[in-house]
Amino acid sequence: MAAKLMHAVQYSGYGGGVDALKHVEVAVPDPKADEVLIKIEAATLNPIDWKIQTGVLRPFLPRKFPTIPGSDVAGEVVQAGSSVKKFKTGDKVVAILSHANGGALAEYAVAKENLTVARPPEVTAPEGAALPVAALTAHQALTQSASIKLDGSGETKNILITAASGGVGHYAVQLAKLGNTHITATCGARNLEFVKSLGANEVLDYKTPEGAALKSPSGKKYDYVIHCAMGTPWATFEPNLSAAGKVIDLTPGPSAIMTFAMKMLTFSKKQLVPLLLIPKTENFEYVVNLVKEGKLKTVVDSKHPLSKAEDAWSKMMSGHATGKIIIEP
Repeated sequence: MAAKLMHAVQYSGYGGGVDALKHVEVAVPDPKADEVLIKIEAATLNPIDWKIQTGVLRPFLPRKFPTIPGSDVAGEVVQAGSSVKKFKTGDKVVAILSHANGGALAEYAVAKENLTVARPPEVTAPEGAALPVAALTAHQALTQSASIKLDGSGETKNILITAASGGVGHYAVQLAKLGNTHITATCGARNLEFVKSLGANEVLDYKTPEGAALKSPSGKKYDYVIHCAMGTPWATFEPNLSAAGKVIDLTPGPSAIMTFAMKMLTFSKKQLVPLLLIPKTENFEYVVNLVKEGKLKTVVDSKHPLSKAEDAWSKMMSGHATGKIIIEP
């Protein structure tokens, strides 16, 4: 019997950007014992998706070519692997796919049971699909790297969130607001009021002298920086940090790794901490539940059909999305 085919978008080598994306018909994947097959209702892109295409993680990712990019999906379980206990056919779910295999820019994808969570009726497919990488990264940065308690307990901490109108940033502001925090945020001029509406106490236009210097308008020193932007040197952060302030770098480059190593070697109290997302089921369920309760909202930058995935890819590469970019079959 011939394999069932699906529409997907893939690329076959490093580089090429939007022009390298190809629309193809490929076989619907079969779930392994610990996987579920999901009919995708919505997917989202993250900056790491196009960066993988440029070869930033070669030779490790992607694991093979051609590859279907993307890791964040929401949809309906259409088949459960033989050892899957939590899900059955017909269940609505949100899942994070491995970056090694990708698979989000397609009509169907397979996901590990332990990286899949139930999606309650109050959470739409686009809202759910937007969460995995972006919201979990923001959650891990705040609760693990910065030790912020999101129930509002603990002493007040001063936090800076850079690129606060982007995918990770707009979740980070909302989550930080659940804790006992004073939030300074940076973004472009067009998004100042938007970021204030998310809960930031002070907002800086990153293109102004004050914004570029990351100085708090109220003169506060930052206990933690959730750094979602790129290209900011340590020398800009250091004078704005409290005595034991930490910069949690979500997109660390070679210079950030060098700074991290130097600060460790010299036992500096001010530190730069690279963050690598380690998805955990309980955190995944927590952020989905916050959306259900209306305590965390997904802001959608734009929606694109799978047939025009190139438009979404181009928007992601521009670096100017406000919130999340959604792709629907």
